[in-house]
Order: sequence, then C-alpha cells, then structure tokens
Amino acid sequence: QMLAAMVLGAEGIQVGSRFVTSYESSAHQKFKEAVINAAEGDTQLSLKQLTPVRLLKNKFFTDVQQAELSGVSVETLQNLLGKGRAKNGMFEGDLENGELEIGQVSTLIKNIQPAADIVDELWKEFEFALQRPLK
Repeated sequence: QMLAAMVLGAEGIQVGSRFVTSYESSAHQKFKEAVINAAEGDTQLSLKQLTPVRLLKNKFFTDVQQAELSGVSVETLQNLLGKGRAKNGMFEGDLENGELEIGQVSTLIKNIQPAADIVDELWKEFEFALQRPLK
C-alpha cells in the first residue's frame, strides 16, 4: 500500500491508526484492544457536518448517527460531542460513551507491538513490494 501511494505521487503516508496499538502509544489499553478486535464494518465515517471522522461503533456513535439522521443543527452536534469526548474514549477507556477515532485499516491491526517493530515491518513490506516484478 505504501508503494502504491508513492507510485501515485505521494511523498508520505499516514499510519496513525497503526501506531495507536504500539506499546508507546498513550491510548488506553481498552481502546487498543477494541482496535485489535475490530472487524470489517465496525467503523464508519461520522460527524460529517463538523469535521468528518471515522469512529468505532459504540453508544456515542449511535447517538451521533441518530442526531445526524434527524437533521439536528451543527450546534446540537457540537453539544453532543462536548468537551473531552475523545479523551474519555481513547485515553481514559470509556468504550461506550467516548469518541473512538480510528481508521478503516483497524480491521487489519491484530497486535500490540513496539513502534520500532511497526516501522521495521512497514519498511520491509515496502522493500519487498518494490522488488516484486510487475504482472
């Protein structure tokens, strides 16, 4: 995937979701485990009127979806989001009422490991893909 991005002209890639589950990440252990256990379809783009973000589905996500579908105002969505909702979810481990931001790639993340190992894996996969003959 990194090679494909580079071939298409990218100068870098964003891999924040992968680093959430590194040992060095300040994310709560419960959030890390929720990411590791995420299955296909467990995330969805939400909060499109404010700032689009992909969320793990939980009670907060359901509340946001219902509010958006009923056509509430931006101010109402901001109040629902409130202050500290992301902190509550991702850093304090409130998996029901917290905001759980994570990319769709979370379905491919299956372990917690050191950040150095993540970088090493990314680089090795890139080099392997670079050496493969085109078909």
